[in-house]
Amino acid sequence: MQEIISQVGALLLGAVPTVLLFCVLVTAYQFLIQGPLSRTLAERRARTDGAVENAHKAIAEAGERADEYAAKLRQARTEIYKLREQRAKQRNAERESALDAARKAAGLKVGQARAELDTEAAHARQSIHSSAADLANQVVRAVLPLSAGGYR
Repeated sequence: MQEIISQVGALLLGAVPTVLLFCVLVTAYQFLIQGPLSRTLAERRARTDGAVENAHKAIAEAGERADEYAAKLRQARTEIYKLREQRAKQRNAERESALDAARKAAGLKVGQARAELDTEAAHARQSIHSSAADLANQVVRAVLPLSAGGYR
Protein backbone atom coordinates (compact mmCIF):
# COMPACT_ATOMS: atom_id res chain seq x y z
CA MET A 1 0.00 0.00 0.00
CA GLN A 2 2.94 2.17 0.69
CA GLU A 3 3.95 1.70 -2.84
CA ILE A 4 0.52 2.82 -4.17
CA ILE A 5 0.63 5.94 -2.05
CA SER A 6 4.06 6.79 -3.29
CA GLN A 7 2.97 6.24 -6.89
CA VAL A 8 -0.16 8.43 -6.34
CA GLY A 9 2.10 11.08 -4.77
CA ALA A 10 4.45 10.93 -7.73
CA LEU A 11 1.50 11.23 -10.09
CA LEU A 12 0.12 14.21 -8.19
CA LEU A 13 3.53 15.80 -8.10
CA GLY A 14 3.88 15.24 -11.86
CA ALA A 15 0.34 16.62 -12.41
CA VAL A 16 1.04 19.89 -10.58
CA PRO A 17 2.81 21.51 -13.55
CA THR A 18 0.00 20.34 -15.82
CA VAL A 19 -2.64 21.79 -13.46
CA LEU A 20 -0.67 25.03 -13.18
CA LEU A 21 -0.29 25.17 -16.94
CA PHE A 22 -4.03 24.48 -17.33
CA CYS A 23 -4.86 27.31 -14.88
CA VAL A 24 -2.51 29.65 -16.72
CA LEU A 25 -4.13 28.69 -20.05
CA VAL A 26 -7.65 29.20 -18.68
CA THR A 27 -6.66 32.57 -17.23
CA ALA A 28 -4.93 33.57 -20.49
CA TYR A 29 -8.02 32.43 -22.44
CA GLN A 30 -10.20 34.59 -20.19
CA PHE A 31 -8.04 37.66 -20.67
CA LEU A 32 -6.91 37.23 -24.24
CA ILE A 33 -9.91 35.63 -25.98
CA GLN A 34 -13.03 35.50 -23.82
CA GLY A 35 -12.87 39.13 -22.59
CA PRO A 36 -12.38 40.79 -26.00
CA LEU A 37 -14.87 38.37 -27.56
CA SER A 38 -17.46 39.21 -24.89
CA ARG A 39 -16.85 42.94 -25.37
CA THR A 40 -17.16 42.60 -29.15
CA LEU A 41 -20.37 40.60 -28.83
CA ALA A 42 -21.77 43.13 -26.33
CA GLU A 43 -20.85 45.98 -28.68
CA ARG A 44 -22.43 44.16 -31.62
CA ARG A 45 -25.56 43.50 -29.59
CA ALA A 46 -25.70 47.17 -28.57
CA ARG A 47 -25.25 48.28 -32.16
CA THR A 48 -27.87 45.82 -33.37
CA ASP A 49 -30.30 46.89 -30.66
CA GLY A 50 -29.51 50.52 -31.50
CA ALA A 51 -30.09 49.87 -35.18
CA VAL A 52 -33.37 48.12 -34.40
CA GLU A 53 -34.35 50.99 -32.14
CA ASN A 54 -33.41 53.49 -34.86
CA ALA A 55 -35.43 51.45 -37.36
CA HIS A 56 -38.43 51.54 -35.02
CA LYS A 57 -38.04 55.30 -34.67
CA ALA A 58 -37.77 55.69 -38.45
CA ILE A 59 -40.89 53.54 -38.89
CA ALA A 60 -42.75 55.63 -36.33
CA GLU A 61 -41.66 58.85 -38.06
CA ALA A 62 -42.69 57.45 -41.43
CA GLY A 63 -46.07 56.51 -39.95
CA GLU A 64 -46.50 60.03 -38.60
CA ARG A 65 -45.55 61.52 -41.96
CA ALA A 66 -47.97 59.17 -43.71
CA ASP A 67 -50.71 60.26 -41.30
CA GLU A 68 -49.88 63.93 -41.94
CA TYR A 69 -49.90 63.27 -45.70
CA ALA A 70 -53.25 61.50 -45.43
CA ALA A 71 -54.66 64.40 -43.40
CA LYS A 72 -53.38 66.93 -45.93
CA LEU A 73 -54.76 64.81 -48.76
CA ARG A 74 -58.18 64.64 -47.06
CA GLN A 75 -58.09 68.40 -46.53
CA ALA A 76 -57.14 69.02 -50.16
CA ARG A 77 -59.91 66.70 -51.35
CA THR A 78 -62.39 68.50 -49.12
CA GLU A 79 -61.31 71.84 -50.56
CA ILE A 80 -61.55 70.48 -54.09
CA TYR A 81 -65.05 69.15 -53.44
CA LYS A 82 -66.05 72.51 -51.96
CA LEU A 83 -64.66 74.33 -55.00
CA ARG A 84 -66.44 71.94 -57.35
CA GLU A 85 -69.67 72.41 -55.46
CA GLN A 86 -69.23 76.18 -55.45
CA ARG A 87 -68.50 76.20 -59.20
CA ALA A 88 -71.48 73.95 -59.86
CA LYS A 89 -73.71 76.29 -57.84
CA GLN A 90 -72.28 79.26 -59.72
CA ARG A 91 -72.86 77.57 -63.09
CA ASN A 92 -76.38 76.62 -62.04
CA ALA A 93 -77.05 80.20 -60.95
CA GLU A 94 -75.66 81.54 -64.23
CA ARG A 95 -77.72 79.01 -66.18
CA GLU A 96 -80.84 79.91 -64.21
CA SER A 97 -80.25 83.62 -64.79
CA ALA A 98 -79.64 82.96 -68.50
CA LEU A 99 -82.81 80.86 -68.62
CA ASP A 100 -84.76 83.57 -66.83
CA ALA A 101 -83.43 86.17 -69.27
CA ALA A 102 -84.31 83.89 -72.19
CA ARG A 103 -87.77 83.27 -70.74
CA LYS A 104 -88.34 87.01 -70.28
CA ALA A 105 -87.10 87.72 -73.80
CA ALA A 106 -89.29 84.93 -75.17
CA GLY A 107 -92.21 86.26 -73.13
CA LEU A 108 -91.65 89.73 -74.57
CA LYS A 109 -91.44 88.33 -78.10
CA VAL A 110 -94.60 86.28 -77.52
CA GLY A 111 -96.33 89.36 -76.15
CA GLN A 112 -95.23 91.42 -79.15
CA ALA A 113 -96.29 88.65 -81.52
CA ARG A 114 -99.68 88.45 -79.79
CA ALA A 115 -100.05 92.19 -80.01
CA GLU A 116 -99.16 92.07 -83.71
CA LEU A 117 -101.54 89.16 -84.26
CA ASP A 118 -104.30 90.97 -82.39
CA THR A 119 -103.64 94.08 -84.49
CA GLU A 120 -103.66 92.05 -87.70
CA ALA A 121 -106.80 90.24 -86.56
CA ALA A 122 -108.48 93.57 -85.83
CA HIS A 123 -107.48 94.86 -89.27
CA ALA A 124 -108.70 91.63 -90.83
CA ARG A 125 -112.03 91.95 -88.98
CA GLN A 126 -112.38 95.54 -90.14
CA SER A 127 -111.59 94.58 -93.71
CA ILE A 128 -114.03 91.66 -93.48
CA HIS A 129 -116.72 93.93 -92.05
CA SER A 130 -116.10 96.57 -94.70
CA SER A 131 -115.97 94.02 -97.49
CA ALA A 132 -119.00 92.19 -96.09
CA ALA A 133 -121.19 95.16 -96.92
CA ASP A 134 -119.75 95.32 -100.45
CA LEU A 135 -120.24 91.59 -100.89
CA ALA A 136 -123.81 91.85 -99.64
CA ASN A 137 -124.48 94.60 -102.17
CA GLN A 138 -122.92 92.52 -104.93
CA VAL A 139 -125.00 89.51 -103.90
CA VAL A 140 -128.14 91.63 -103.82
CA ARG A 141 -127.39 93.05 -107.27
CA ALA A 142 -126.64 89.63 -108.60
CA VAL A 143 -129.84 88.19 -107.15
CA LEU A 144 -132.16 91.16 -107.88
CA PRO A 145 -131.73 91.26 -111.64
CA LEU A 146 -132.74 87.64 -111.76
CA SER A 147 -135.79 88.15 -109.62
CA ALA A 148 -136.73 91.34 -111.44
CA GLY A 149 -136.83 89.63 -114.77
CA GLY A 150 -139.19 86.94 -113.51
CA TYR A 151 -139.02 83.25 -113.97
CA ARG A 152 -137.54 82.05 -117.09
